[in-house]
Amino acid sequence: MEKQMNYIPSRFNALSHTDDGGVVLFNSYTGAITHFNEEEKQSAISALKRTGIALLENHIHKDLFRDGFLISGDVDEKKRAQYLHQSLHRTDLLHLIIMPTESCNFRCTYCYETFERGKMKRSVINSLKAFVQEKASHLTALHISWFGGEPLISLDVIEELSQSFLSIAEENQIQYSCDLVTNGYLLTKDTFKRLLSWNINQFMITIDGVGEIHDRRRPLSDGGQTFERIIDNLIAIKTIPDPFNLTIRSNFDEDNIEDVSKLTKFLKQHFADDERYGVLFRPVGQWGGKNDEAIPVCSRTMANKKIWELTDEAVTEGLKMSSMVIESLMPSASVCYAAKPHSLVVGADGQLYKCTLSVQEDFNKVGKIDDNGHFQLDYDKIAHWVTSGEETDSSCQSCFYRPACQGNHCPLYRMRTGERPCPYEKRNIKKVLNLIWKNS
Repeated sequence: MEKQMNYIPSRFNALSHTDDGGVVLFNSYTGAITHFNEEEKQSAISALKRTGIALLENHIHKDLFRDGFLISGDVDEKKRAQYLHQSLHRTDLLHLIIMPTESCNFRCTYCYETFERGKMKRSVINSLKAFVQEKASHLTALHISWFGGEPLISLDVIEELSQSFLSIAEENQIQYSCDLVTNGYLLTKDTFKRLLSWNINQFMITIDGVGEIHDRRRPLSDGGQTFERIIDNLIAIKTIPDPFNLTIRSNFDEDNIEDVSKLTKFLKQHFADDERYGVLFRPVGQWGGKNDEAIPVCSRTMANKKIWELTDEAVTEGLKMSSMVIESLMPSASVCYAAKPHSLVVGADGQLYKCTLSVQEDFNKVGKIDDNGHFQLDYDKIAHWVTSGEETDSSCQSCFYRPACQGNHCPLYRMRTGERPCPYEKRNIKKVLNLIWKNS
């Protein structure tokens, strides 16, 4: 006979009603997202009242308990969240954001980079290989993010480092994964196949509008057009049968916001039939570039609203929402890489940073890589990045989204403004859950 016990709702639950009369539930500690239809909904909602229930009487109650929406009354969820936070300090994980070059073939209007450092130095390439080799025996997972500048300008550096990392990972049975951010101009079908062969299978490419609108915002360094070439590349890639995950990101501000719907219809024509392509909408910020004062950024309220309106429109049109949205809801997944102790940015000259957005600022220069592959790190500076969230912010400690972002969605934003850096997903969680249901 089932032992008498009190089951209460988790403090990490969120709920949204769906268009079919049902509900979607989300728990940020377990990462569970569950849909109950109209018939099941009432049983689920009444079990999640603050008073809880005494017994798990049916399969709905049992599902709620299994997925963490209901917990036994003696569980201390604050301790659970603290323990989850401590797991960020695991020493068997390593994430390197590598800039094979800091040069770029584009001059996007809102870019914050300065391009004075070009291709990665030979000494840095050799030192990086030595560093990963030295770390390898203690690692269970290695994740590489290829960034720039425009990383594909230095494809040979990506190839050399990838082949070295792949062989080290294989020798030491390390789980090896990669992603790459590119403007897409050099992403030919042949290059894409080569990247896949080096285990790079997650991509992000930005398109800001159709034709001239995109070209005006994201031109070549000589002012030339870029839109058609990127689209031709993306269409050619579709014919490759291998699995990959490609996010088409669109950055919006007052300049192009009225034209994003045209882009959605254009993307639908070409990519709605391929589940490997997903869309992501993000507002342009004043990110520290030379054009900052001239950028017509949307207000914060407008930006928050528009992200999900545009996403809804895209999903309604039959496009897939980028998997990055759903992934960001998982435990610790909304914590910025800069706030994670095992994550570092490697500049082309061997300078080490925590954040890619503020490479000129001294507080972000946390070390150098020496010729023997040793990282010379300033741990006082690093501590500033990794301990600015829920450890000190009591509002973050009591938030339903705490396990996902731990108050550290953007440590740079907190440092610059003193304000809480809540993720877009958290601020609009009901809308996001509805979109996840619709997207599925």
